Amino acid sequence: MGQKLPWEVEFCCMLRCGPEPPMPCEPVEGVTNFTVRVIFKAKVICGGGRTGRLVKPGPAMDSTAKNEMQPALIPGSSCPGPEWPEQERAERLARGAALKWASGIFYRPEQLARLGQYRSREVQRTCSLEARMKVGVRLLRVGGRAGQASLAASLPQSVVQSYLEGVKTGVWQLAQALEAVQEAHEALDQAHGLLQGMAELLQTLEPLREQVAQHKQLQALSQLLPRLQAVPAAVAHTQTLIDAQQLLEAYVSLRELEQLQEETWTSLGGLELPIFKGLGPLAEALGQAVEAAVGAAGQLAREDPALLVAAVRVAEVETGRTTSLEQAPRDWRQRCLHALQEGLERVHFGTPLLPGPGTLAGWLEALQVALPAEMATAEALIAPCCPPHYKIVQLWAHTLHSGLRRCLQQFLRGPELGAAEAFTLLHWALRVYPGPEMMGSLELGPEADVSQLEPLLTLENIEQLEATFVSKVRANVVQWLQKALDGEVAEWGREKEPDTDPSGFYHSPMPAIVLQILEENVRLTSLVSESLQQRVHDMALSELGAFLRSFSDALIRFSRDHLRGEAVAPYYVPYLLAALNHQSALSSSVSVLQPDGVASGALAPVEAALEDLQRRICRLVLEALLAELQPLFAALPSRQWLLSPELLDNVCKRTAHFCRDFGRVRNSTVQLLLAEAERTVVLQYLCALMQGRLVCRDAEERNQAAERLLHDAAQLRDLFLDLGLEESFQCTPVLLALRKLLNLRDPTMLGLEVAGLRQQFPDVSEDHISALLDLRGDVSREQRLAALSSLQAAPQPSPPAGRRALFSLVPAPTPAPSSCLPSGPCA
Repeated sequence: MGQKLPWEVEFCCMLRCGPEPPMPCEPVEGVTNFTVRVIFKAKVICGGGRTGRLVKPGPAMDSTAKNEMQPALIPGSSCPGPEWPEQERAERLARGAALKWASGIFYRPEQLARLGQYRSREVQRTCSLEARMKVGVRLLRVGGRAGQASLAASLPQSVVQSYLEGVKTGVWQLAQALEAVQEAHEALDQAHGLLQGMAELLQTLEPLREQVAQHKQLQALSQLLPRLQAVPAAVAHTQTLIDAQQLLEAYVSLRELEQLQEETWTSLGGLELPIFKGLGPLAEALGQAVEAAVGAAGQLAREDPALLVAAVRVAEVETGRTTSLEQAPRDWRQRCLHALQEGLERVHFGTPLLPGPGTLAGWLEALQVALPAEMATAEALIAPCCPPHYKIVQLWAHTLHSGLRRCLQQFLRGPELGAAEAFTLLHWALRVYPGPEMMGSLELGPEADVSQLEPLLTLENIEQLEATFVSKVRANVVQWLQKALDGEVAEWGREKEPDTDPSGFYHSPMPAIVLQILEENVRLTSLVSESLQQRVHDMALSELGAFLRSFSDALIRFSRDHLRGEAVAPYYVPYLLAALNHQSALSSSVSVLQPDGVASGALAPVEAALEDLQRRICRLVLEALLAELQPLFAALPSRQWLLSPELLDNVCKRTAHFCRDFGRVRNSTVQLLLAEAERTVVLQYLCALMQGRLVCRDAEERNQAAERLLHDAAQLRDLFLDLGLEESFQCTPVLLALRKLLNLRDPTMLGLEVAGLRQQFPDVSEDHISALLDLRGDVSREQRLAALSSLQAAPQPSPPAGRRALFSLVPAPTPAPSSCLPSGPCA
């Protein structure tokens, strides 16, 4: 506190003796209210002196208010000096205390922010003290010493009095404000009257203003008149430049004319002169010329690239230009881009260029050459002539793609395509177009952005084309297969043997034709898509199955007509054997119809149909063999058969003659055919034995019959061995088993022999045993019943592996009831 504080200044305090108007209590800068309050308190305690106040100059008050507000002095008091000797000392103490308090409070800078709060609080306290002092002065003036005694009791009333004085001050201020407002209102009324007078004066000046405007327009026209006179010639010159395709010069001339038009329009205040009416058509003519030049960008890039560059430059400059005229902006950049697209589509996909019926393949081949060349031209020649933001390569790729896609959609909405056109379009759209020769070329950089292109054909288009192709191919395949079948059937009635291949087997081109027709269609569709290949594969298998059924039906009709004598075929059996070779060829080659990745079970229906066809052909062949052998087996067994092998010799000769053509059958089938023929002969032999034509009269005839069975079995075995049938596939062992039954000397042992026969041939029945016992001729009823009982008592054995049923196919005569068991089937 050693340094002098700013608050240690002289008070601006005036102890006024005369009356003055009430003023707001505001502190003087540099003096705290606390100091003033201490001084006032000291004076009140002294009871003398003048009332002191910190004042601020304010508006003057009238004399009446001054008299009312003027405090009275205590009798005996004077202004120059205090009546109480300690007053001066109290003032010094109060001043020192105030300074000490203020320096302690506001020593730190952050306390200065609260200076306003302290100031307002001290102002209120100061005003309260002044009011109390005024009351005290009045009491002292009125009552002298008695007033001093009642001063303490009157302090609360003095507070009310101070508030009332504040209200008076406020009323006085409001009166002054009302007077000022009235004066301002009178001044405004005077100004309003002056303004109305000026408006009337302005109306009288309106014709003059119009004259001035016309004068300015005439002045501007007089200045622009030489340039306006040259406008028609400039318009004609600009049109000449446009016709000569001097686009930059024409655009400069047009810009000068439009600038003149804009300058004239601004000078004339928005007035449009008729002389400029030709500028609109002139600008449109220039825009059309620019559009035409850009539309022929492909040709100009090779022949006159300067003209293309000029057109693009004009479009770019015009696009970014703005005018003050009320005209719509000319966006020539968009017109140029649109012209590029239209010109490109017109060159390649114009109406005269669209394919007609039967010309689709040639049109696609031409596009296969033209589109890559167009992309190369765009990248090498057109793109350098245009700004980078045109993205010429991408624009070319997308425009060509969209135009081609639209043409194909329009083409598919036309008449239904044939099989060849549908296949060509599918292959071209799915393989060639996205392939390395066209849109998949490595020469196309990333700026082409071909990955964002839509598929050339929609899924509906692909479904439609695949269905059309399959239906057309199905109709063609049915027609081709029917022709092949008709040609094969026509050869069956020829008076010559079937053709043979170099190996000597019966041969016909029909199986190769059938498989080639189907296999080519399946193979070709693999070049398009897996879905189409699967469809054609299913169609091929379906039509092959239908063809096999038709082939089988034709064989049945052929056999029926031959056997009935309606159409006797000189070489009936050879053609059946040739059909068997056809079946074998189809069976061995049908796997070519199965593409890679297709489940092997897809061929199961066709393989089953081929097996059915094989069985049917074999049955027809065996029926023909049976027709030749049945007259020979009619005399067997007989007495002649017992004495001579002539009957079986004839059977063997006829069988050997019939089977001589089996060598023309391929090895994969000849064994089956020989086995079936041998089985047919044995079955006929068994049928003849079971007919009961012969009954042995004694043991000698039974021996002869047993020896005949042995001889016949050996003869048949040798016959088929010579024909090429392996012994393991032969059925002649059944004759040897019957020989044992006939050669048995003790009839009481027939039960064992019958049981042994049942073990070898589980399908032998009681009727067959009875017929064989009848052939013996020496079996009594009891022995027969015992033998049959042993047959019935024995469990049913399982058939040996690899041996087919025989006796179940041999009909046996029904025996007499006396020969049957009570529980037997014949009882």
